[in-house]
Amino acid sequence: MITHYVLLYDVVEGFAAKRAPFREEHLRLVRLAHERGQIVMAGALGEPPNGAMLVFRAGSPAPAEEFARRDPYVTNGVVTAWQVRPWTVVVGS
Repeated sequence: MITHYVLLYDVVEGFAAKRAPFREEHLRLVRLAHERGQIVMAGALGEPPNGAMLVFRAGSPAPAEEFARRDPYVTNGVVTAWQVRPWTVVVGS
């Protein structure tokens, strides 16, 4: 049984600056999902950031998909594409 799903974000050029108006709401949603036990970890990829990854603990991809659909980064166009991938963890919890 797959218990982890990875939400991957492709982002616009200059993501670090363009995300600024939406960052607090995005982080609020991340924190709420973490408190519910859905998000295990999340963060930007690259330096400067040129993508993002959020790891969900769930029995289906639905929580990650729902998060992406509601995320202000997605709804305001700073995320250009997203995908949810099942992740079979072989080491760690």
